[in-house]
Amino acid sequence: MSQARIAAAFADAGVEGWLHAVDIDAPGREIGLRADDPVVLSSVFKLPLLVELWRQVDAGLLSATTAVDLPPATRTSGPTGIAAMRDPVRMSVRDLAQLMISVSDNAAADALFDLVGERAINARLDALGLDATRVVGCCRDLFAAMQQDAGTEEPDELALRLADPDVRARLRVLDPARSSRSTPRQMTALLGAVWRDGAASAEACAEMRRALALQVWPHRLASGFPSDDVRVSGKTGTLPGVRNEVGVVERPDGRRFAVAVFTRTDSPAFVLPQADAAIGRAARVAIDALD
Repeated sequence: MSQARIAAAFADAGVEGWLHAVDIDAPGREIGLRADDPVVLSSVFKLPLLVELWRQVDAGLLSATTAVDLPPATRTSGPTGIAAMRDPVRMSVRDLAQLMISVSDNAAADALFDLVGERAINARLDALGLDATRVVGCCRDLFAAMQQDAGTEEPDELALRLADPDVRARLRVLDPARSSRSTPRQMTALLGAVWRDGAASAEACAEMRRALALQVWPHRLASGFPSDDVRVSGKTGTLPGVRNEVGVVERPDGRRFAVAVFTRTDSPAFVLPQADAAIGRAARVAIDALD
């Protein structure tokens, strides 16, 4: 019955949907819909990057307080954080990590990606048993692939070309076989490891939980839990037709639930409130079924 209601939440919004939710402290209590299908991560790839970053801090390979310079000419563009700024920026590793998660700052993410390395991220995923999860490049690579596949580097022209379904059909960034990918089940497993202090040291996992709890977007996962006594931590992902969020919902009684929701629609619109709302509705149905 709950799976049917989850499917209905997606259908009512006109999106395809994939979901997995699990009780973090009782992993046998779970619910899913296409939970083992490969899905495009989009900016959710920043969560595996965050984990490997803090593992390297644990190992002494990086210092959380090391200052990183981000000159305007070399940093990745984007609508939030440093990516939207015009002047030189110098910021610590841990503050870059905070911006990468809380406002999905592309420039911060790519600066950290360059420090950490793609190979190390994927080796960490293997070590955690997440063999269906792969990070393929960073934000600058994602944008470059999208521009190449659409045949233009001009932002206005790119937006026009993405309205063409034939162009969207050839975008590598929308193909899990050719882009950063995972499954809903593996994303909840990664979140569970962070919340149980199994992804890194207890101190590092606390830093990751803090960053995820400070995400500013209330319109997806958090929209399903409009209560001051429920804490929602998460990381979103957005691409043409793709709206995702993975996160943890913590109830006032102390119960904790990891949930991963991925959606896709044929619409190229940048604003898709129905898809955003479906993430919150489907997550609420799933967690109520486990509560």
